[in-house]
Order: sequence, then structure tokens, then C-alpha cells
Amino acid sequence: MCLSIPGKITEVYADGSLIMGKVDFGGVLKEVCLDYVPEAQTGQYVLIHVGFAISVLDEDEAMARMDLVREIENYEEELNSDEIR
Repeated sequence: MCLSIPGKITEVYADGSLIMGKVDFGGVLKEVCLDYVPEAQTGQYVLIHVGFAISVLDEDEAMARMDLVREIENYEEELNSDEIR
């Protein structure tokens, strides 16, 4: 199973022959490779898998995926708190 996380591009730049960018994951900025989505621009959302943007998302889709990730996190926290009791 592969996990990909949506993030918002805050900066696009070249690093040698690679298209790179800074992507915001809810306040955490990470450097990612944008070579697989050369059409991606600052302000757009992309789906990131192991440091590579693999697709461009519209904002509604990105928010829906972020909500799902939050739900999974909350569920895991609930499971862990039940195990402690």
C-alpha cells in the first residue's frame, strides 16, 4: 500500500536539471521534486509520494484528502487511548 499526502506549492525553482518546489503540509514546509508534474505552479495543490509530486489536485480534492488523513489520525489516537486503559 502506498501513501501520498496533498500539499500546497509555495515556491517553484530549478535545482540543476530538476524542477523542485517547497510544499506546505499544514504548516510544515518540505522540499519536493516536481519533475513528474512540470505544469504545477505556485498556489496549486499536489499529491506527494516519497518526496515526488505525482499529480496536481484542485483545492476541493486536496481538502477532502487532508480531511481523510485527519480522520485516520484521530482514529489511530482513539485506538491507542483504548489500549492504554
